Amino acid sequence: MLEPSRRIIDLIRCIPRGRVATYGQIAAMAGMPHGARQVARLLHTCSGAHRLPWHRVINASGGISLPAGSGRELQRTLLEKEGVIFLHGKVNLRHYAWRPTLAG
Repeated sequence: MLEPSRRIIDLIRCIPRGRVATYGQIAAMAGMPHGARQVARLLHTCSGAHRLPWHRVINASGGISLPAGSGRELQRTLLEKEGVIFLHGKVNLRHYAWRPTLAG
């Protein structure tokens, strides 16, 4: 597997329960500041094989990018089971965004 893809996978695995990250945030942390679409493609093709918590990755406006009937409802349900609250279809990123620290 290519190095950027490995970094993306490793980062997604680190998102804790009850927190979310955006596609762009993961891309930037992986060293690809304009790679949000690559993150989305990787999630689409590899999340099952790598057992990724795909549901914790959302768009930059705090919404779910998947279309209705194609995973949107499942993603919202999984996030709500982890305690993430939606208001008008959006997650409050100030409250639920994953903010990794360099320590520990």
